[in-house]
Amino acid sequence: MTGTRAGAPDGSRRSRPAFDVSMDAETPVYVISVAAELTGLHPQTLRTYDRLGLVRPGRSGGGGRRYSLRDIETLRHVIELTAAGIGLEGVRRILELESVVEALGGRVQELEGALEDARLMFERAAEQAAFLPELLPRPSQAVVVWKGRTRRRRQP
Repeated sequence: MTGTRAGAPDGSRRSRPAFDVSMDAETPVYVISVAAELTGLHPQTLRTYDRLGLVRPGRSGGGGRRYSLRDIETLRHVIELTAAGIGLEGVRRILELESVVEALGGRVQELEGALEDARLMFERAAEQAAFLPELLPRPSQAVVVWKGRTRRRRQP
């Protein structure tokens, strides 16, 4: 936040340094009571889900749970799955598989990018090779016959 301060000793207004309060979906900021309120679950249920490995909240310096936006989304997903009649072990497995699918999707994007880079390199090489026809392989119908060397015998 950038602001000004009135009443500086010299009577001028000075700006304060900006604070970077950027937060992403992975930043654990919500205490258990707030996470419970945001999800509609009881705090004890959140503790149980943590023990079962359905959600992995961060920890504060004192050991208290801190939930991120991603954790809140995961908890809401757990609510949907359990409401559909899926047991907690099934929910855990579904979350695990969804995590694998997400990781593989990232890997696919990475490989597609590498493939596109390789295609571009191939196209550039083909363009450059067009200027050097003597370096291009030529189709040939020639037959090469190989004859081994005849060994000379040593004379005694």
